[in-house]
Amino acid sequence: MLRLGKLDNDDLDRLVLKKFRRVRPESLSSPTIGQDCAMLDLGGDLVALSCDPITSASIAHLGRLTVHVSCNDAAAAGAEPVGLLVTLLMPQTGTMEQISRIADDLSAAARLANVDILGGHTEVTDAVTRAVTSATVVARQPRDRALRGMRPDDEIVMTKWVAVEGTTILAEDFPDRLSGVPGELIESAHALSGFLSIVPESRIAMRHGACAMHDVTEGGVLGAAWELGFANACAVEIDTDRIPVRKDTRALCAALSLDPLRLIGSGSLLIAVKDGGALVSALEKEGIPAACIGRAIEGKTSFADGAPLDEPHADELYRLYGRDEQHDV
Repeated sequence: MLRLGKLDNDDLDRLVLKKFRRVRPESLSSPTIGQDCAMLDLGGDLVALSCDPITSASIAHLGRLTVHVSCNDAAAAGAEPVGLLVTLLMPQTGTMEQISRIADDLSAAARLANVDILGGHTEVTDAVTRAVTSATVVARQPRDRALRGMRPDDEIVMTKWVAVEGTTILAEDFPDRLSGVPGELIESAHALSGFLSIVPESRIAMRHGACAMHDVTEGGVLGAAWELGFANACAVEIDTDRIPVRKDTRALCAALSLDPLRLIGSGSLLIAVKDGGALVSALEKEGIPAACIGRAIEGKTSFADGAPLDEPHADELYRLYGRDEQHDV
């Protein structure tokens, strides 16, 4: 039986990624670990593409997550999201009202993100037991704004806080296990759903010399840090004492015995840059919390607090679900 969550990187590379080869001159990239966007050269600006499923968000937030998680991948590549193609799969137990609600949520989130819903597919199927979306984002990137890639001695800046998405999921999906957590912390955890977009900080980072970026998703900030190093053919050294952890996140994770540094973290962006302090100041001037949490180093082994940093495995969130249940990201 397969384990919930993403494949381990060695399995993903061996079973999937190594089987694909570029044959078109328009393709500027091949699928690889730690790289979430494909780049195409069709003349003019470059085209960035990425796709993501949302397999078990609540109906209330499915549209919002679909839009922001997809746009975040493009933003982390330094591209400007333009539109989304969205597939919606509904179980037979669903309702027309739920379909309409998801579409309303998609529409509202798209307006906030300044992107268009370009099309897609809607279907009722017995292949799913709850509403599932899969979206492909289309984005543009000026030729003169391509990221050069992270190099040793670049500093690594993190925006906002760890486990932004994970904290909201814990508050929404596990209230019965959080009876010991103060109510005001539960409320503030719910409010984090408004911080899922990283598009604003990506724009600021691009104006201030970002070399490489990676959004924090499944595997948390430590998983994203490892992937950032791997994708740029170097390693990273992280100081976990510098990583911002909110009080509500810390309380919810403690109540559920989870590591917040390895909990799904959509809403936070890792940015490699020469001058981390200057970027942190620029972000905070625009109201976006940020901290310099480490740097890029030579070699293939990444470190956190001086100890080797393992590649990401199953997200902490999956520890809360039975083997027959699924949750996304």
